[in-house]
Amino acid sequence: MAQEFVQARIKGDKVVVFLKPTCPYCVLAKDVLSKYSFKAGHLEFIDISGRDNMGAIQDYLQQITGARTVPRVFIGEECIGGGSDVEGLDKSGKLEGMLQKIGALQ
Repeated sequence: MAQEFVQARIKGDKVVVFLKPTCPYCVLAKDVLSKYSFKAGHLEFIDISGRDNMGAIQDYLQQITGARTVPRVFIGEECIGGGSDVEGLDKSGKLEGMLQKIGALQ
């Protein structure tokens, strides 16, 4: 179930962030991404904290990304890491190019 849940969301040309709202790195990733003007439907924040299958989702994220921690940030089907990774890509100017490449920005 967790695999299907994750795979159904990371398809296509959008950015998906699996997060827990109380996590400071999740807040960081959300803040960085919120600076960009996304086209409607191209940015999705998924709060896994209240889900019955939260542990299974994190187990599956570990399988496919190498890390069980949140946030896990995907651009399309590629995981670009967590909060610090998103911040680093933004500061280096690479994040905007990645977002433009998939056509997510207005």
